Amino acid sequence: MNNITAVFKKQIKDTLKNKTVFIQFIMFPLLTLIMSKGVKIDGMPDHFFVHMFSVMYIGMAPLTSIAAIIAEEKEKNTLRVLLMSNVKPYEYLLGIGSYIWLACMMGAYIICAAGDYCMRERFMFMIIMAVGIIASLVIGAAIGIWSRTQMMATSITVPVMMIFSFAPMLSMFNVDVAKFAKFTYSVQISNMVNRLGEWQWRIDNIGIMAVNMFLFTVLFVLAYKKAL
Repeated sequence: MNNITAVFKKQIKDTLKNKTVFIQFIMFPLLTLIMSKGVKIDGMPDHFFVHMFSVMYIGMAPLTSIAAIIAEEKEKNTLRVLLMSNVKPYEYLLGIGSYIWLACMMGAYIICAAGDYCMRERFMFMIIMAVGIIASLVIGAAIGIWSRTQMMATSITVPVMMIFSFAPMLSMFNVDVAKFAKFTYSVQISNMVNRLGEWQWRIDNIGIMAVNMFLFTVLFVLAYKKAL
């Protein structure tokens, strides 16, 4: 626990110095607030910008942040020094992952506040966001571990991020895309956010999310064994 806490505190200090990572946590929450309060169009669905930006936030912020952090520390050999200093791999990942998860959850709360939901819907929204952020963290950690440099991590992260972030939007306008996109966790997150008022999760939502999490975990384990 001491090692996890130490890594957690270290990452707070590093993020304040790294503006590229820091902006990931605040860009979409602020954009959601501005668009939700400042843009009013006749016929626009309720909570339109909250639904759109929440999925983009899940697909971008945690994934890119953890991939960039791990790849940078690998490139500078900081990660290897930590592992040689009795910091176990799972302690390091828990320290980094819990920090990014909490930071993203604070951003998720701001997005939720922009939606003017009732208490029950806010609770449901935050649970959905928490699960989606964890899924993005796992795939982002796999990319970071597998990449040799931060530049390499960025080149891999961008197309992956684009797929998960924009799949829900594209599936709304293209039937062929929707047939394949429905198997991604981001589309399932989008579907659940859009059905907050129903207060229920369908078996296909949970099943697809579980399969995604399992596959991401397998990818992470394989990347970890190969890289470290």
